[in-house]
Amino acid sequence: MELSLTTREIAGHEVVHVRGEVDVYTSSVLRERLIELIDGGARSVVVDLTQVDFLDSSGLGVLVGALKRLRTTEGDLSLVITSDKLLKIFKITALDRVFALHDTVEAATRVPRTG
Repeated sequence: MELSLTTREIAGHEVVHVRGEVDVYTSSVLRERLIELIDGGARSVVVDLTQVDFLDSSGLGVLVGALKRLRTTEGDLSLVITSDKLLKIFKITALDRVFALHDTVEAATRVPRTG
């Protein structure tokens, strides 16, 4: 399956809507988009994973890498996840303690941007 990304700004947050599968074949596309946003000055990024069918370890690595990159600039990365399957991955890996997880984009963008 393909991966498609759309980006929009909401209340000072850059929101990346992801659709499809984030795996070893497609994760580089997501990585490039996130790096582009961060290098372009984004300090608060929300990744909407509500339309993601599959996420493997390479996808997790991209998200962790983006979070680390943002934190060096006092930024932050939040995730929007509704799938029980994806939530389970984040709980098993304890990444639910690392990322701010939200049920909706609206909830994620309601959080005031820090810094």
